[in-house]
Amino acid sequence: MSQIYENGTRTLTAFFDTRSAADGAVERLVSAGIPRSQVQLAAGAEQGSATVKQDQHKGFFESLSDFFMPEEDRYTYAEGLSRGGYLVVVNDLDDRSHEIAIDILDDEGSVNLDEREATWRAEGWGGYDAAGTTSSDLAAGRRDTTGEAIPVVEEQLEIGKRDVSLGRVRVRSYVREQPVSADVNLHEDRVTIDRRPVDRPLTGADDAFRDRTIEAEEHAERAVVSKEARVTEEISLRREGTDHVEKVGDTVRKTEVEIEDDRNLAANKRQNQR
Repeated sequence: MSQIYENGTRTLTAFFDTRSAADGAVERLVSAGIPRSQVQLAAGAEQGSATVKQDQHKGFFESLSDFFMPEEDRYTYAEGLSRGGYLVVVNDLDDRSHEIAIDILDDEGSVNLDEREATWRAEGWGGYDAAGTTSSDLAAGRRDTTGEAIPVVEEQLEIGKRDVSLGRVRVRSYVREQPVSADVNLHEDRVTIDRRPVDRPLTGADDAFRDRTIEAEEHAERAVVSKEARVTEEISLRREGTDHVEKVGDTVRKTEVEIEDDRNLAANKRQNQR
């Protein structure tokens, strides 16, 4: 899967081995709210002879010229299509839909193109560096067929950008119960009956020979438990973008031509002999 930035939006390209996987990815992308007009599917070709496969590669390389991607990636995708694969391209993605599209394309089994390219090279495929023709030659179907002329070729360095995933951060919340306890002091009032023997003369204060009632009520404190939920921390994710300048370099090849012209030497020799 490769990612391309253009005018503040992103383009995702993903390669699949089967039509069912590619169709499944397209349907899930549309169901997730990405407009179908932003999703394109390029179908690969049936397997054929080496000559047919080479012609198919040229055709696919030319058909992918409308997609904004490095020519090296376009050459690799064209090889995959000529081998019968399928390419899904999702255009004009904002940050939210970009993350959704990545998850869907990964879930549907998009091919790791770097690993697949290494497999093809192990099988003998030369790749973009060994193609032997420029992108304009491939698109126009031109090829040098004679040895009469020496082409003067100069490579030019083209630098693009590819978005590479550095990993993700996920924060998941869940509920966990744990026992807690606390000590509380409880007070109780108990009523007891005191009976003591006495032997004294009756007085007026005794208010004798009358119905009377005395009473006392017992009280006790009981523990009451209540809970209050309080927010103690907030966790969120913030993505900060930084720009930096990185110097990249490579070697470019240029054809140097040496011309040996001995016609003047022969004319001078004839002049001296006279």
